[in-house]
Amino acid sequence: MASVSVIIPTYNRRESLRRALTSVFQQTVPPLEVLVVDDGSMDGTKEMIRAEFPQVTYFFQKNWGVSKARNRGITEARGEWIAFLDSDDEWMPRKLEKQLHAIHQSPQYRICHTNEIWVRNGKRVNPRKIHQKYGGYIFPHCLPLCIISPSSVLLHRSLFLEYGMFDEALPAVEDYDLWLRICAHEAVLYLDEPLIRKYGGHADQLSRKHWGMDRFRIYALEKILASGQLNREQTLQVLEELLRKITIFVQGAKKRNKTDTVTRYEAKRQYYETMQAALLRGR
Repeated sequence: MASVSVIIPTYNRRESLRRALTSVFQQTVPPLEVLVVDDGSMDGTKEMIRAEFPQVTYFFQKNWGVSKARNRGITEARGEWIAFLDSDDEWMPRKLEKQLHAIHQSPQYRICHTNEIWVRNGKRVNPRKIHQKYGGYIFPHCLPLCIISPSSVLLHRSLFLEYGMFDEALPAVEDYDLWLRICAHEAVLYLDEPLIRKYGGHADQLSRKHWGMDRFRIYALEKILASGQLNREQTLQVLEELLRKITIFVQGAKKRNKTDTVTRYEAKRQYYETMQAALLRGR
């Protein structure tokens, strides 16, 4: 059986982290190791882990963000496969078993994700249609928003060598950025079974911390566009989504009277409209 390293970044989530860790140690196929990267917690997280989960490999860092925490875990991990779990989510008992079995049956895949159950403010809710999951070459589906949950994914460690790790310059949507880079080239194995329980609605979610989250997605789209690694069809897909997101972001900036931001992003829109027109003329 392939070896799996589980990486859990956390920050001041002692109680939900206990739930997450319990779900990992209840797996029918145990991982090789469980690494918790504590991003500066001050709520007794370290003491809880030492008392209740002594088998966990624990790392502490200053409050440098989730990307640096996950990257530290990747660097320290010994497993052939990497599984992430956010400290406010939990796995179903057969999550790793079913993913490893699926990958064994289809060894051409190096990334696998699953369906999920959403819980908001203690109640189960149905995801909207825009959050629908897909398998195969899903790059176009990755452009509007993140459709792969970090807590559901299992990746071969070679992907990080080829496509890089999480972008530590991003304070949010760092997973969106990574999936764009990987899914532009890799087919994704999808298990249409809810193998994680994803919790939301709490005050410390990054989506509540930053206004105009599309600015970070715009950054990711600009980055992959500048990489020179996309084919013509993918480039046009990225440009279409980039222009859409810039338009939405500018509308929000105008409402907040952020004149300098509006000017800067209007210039971006003109630049990418010109690029899109030039590509379309070349058809």
